Amino acid sequence: MTESPLLSKVLILEGTSEFNESLKGFCDHIGLLPLKVNKSNLMTVLNSNIDLGAVFFAEDYADTREESMNIAREIHRARRELPIFLRRDQGHSLDDLPLQEQRYFCAAYNIQNTEHLRHLVDEYIFCLVYPSALVHGIRTMTEEALSSQFRNMNVVCDPPYVVRDRLIYGELFSLMSLESSWCKGYMMFQIQEAPILQALRIMNPDAEDLDFRDVNSMLGEITNLVWGQFKNRYVGEPPENANRVQVPIIINHQHKHISFGTENPQLCLHYLLTNGDNGLSFEIYQRFVFNLSWSPEDFKDNGSEIQEFVSSGELEFF
Repeated sequence: MTESPLLSKVLILEGTSEFNESLKGFCDHIGLLPLKVNKSNLMTVLNSNIDLGAVFFAEDYADTREESMNIAREIHRARRELPIFLRRDQGHSLDDLPLQEQRYFCAAYNIQNTEHLRHLVDEYIFCLVYPSALVHGIRTMTEEALSSQFRNMNVVCDPPYVVRDRLIYGELFSLMSLESSWCKGYMMFQIQEAPILQALRIMNPDAEDLDFRDVNSMLGEITNLVWGQFKNRYVGEPPENANRVQVPIIINHQHKHISFGTENPQLCLHYLLTNGDNGLSFEIYQRFVFNLSWSPEDFKDNGSEIQEFVSSGELEFF
């Protein structure tokens, strides 16, 4: 399992209360946040911006086997990047399924064999280790940056989690390259334009011509602030033989989908900013995708060295 206290939201598609309880206990134990949905609302949820780590699908989810496989096919088509675990009554193999149906699922499991199921979760959801110090540091520096830019607003961050989705939230996002001796990838912020513009107008009541350009500038400033702190604290000198490989980043605006050329799950942080006085409320999503290089065993927190010098008296804050 991952060393950091991360969660992952997973969709539970079960029709039997007995298995619902068993799966809930399993999910609670290993850091999965299980979500249920009615059959009638399934496609609406899958076509929404709810970011997920996986789907747990019962072989007998529908009234007939044919109907169950049709639903599995629709899930696979709608969110192909999501691993779908098929719960089977007997065994934990896909071999006896027709080849066409095997394509819908990443693996099968039997709820009686939780060791095998945990292995699948580790392999498909928590396959990347995110050091706790890194996750905590990212959250802290981002909260500070948001608080400095959005005055008089309360900033709350949900528990960090990992996702397999490639969804784009809102109309606007920023990308900043991250590269060091232990990682290479991108940091991404995603926002909706309208509430940010409203916040800017409240903070600048005398400005008459604020528009989307000012929203772009605000997002750029937030990205720069967090990137600067990340660089100072976590990025050492890259080795001379640094990995120079690049892959295309594909953005499909119509389907609100972005691909970084990797199947690795992404680290995601969700921030909610509110102001009780004027009722303003909006969300900001932050994602990290280390699609080109990831060696967490070489991660080093430069900020901890500074704190050690301060504690020893060899260095003091000015």
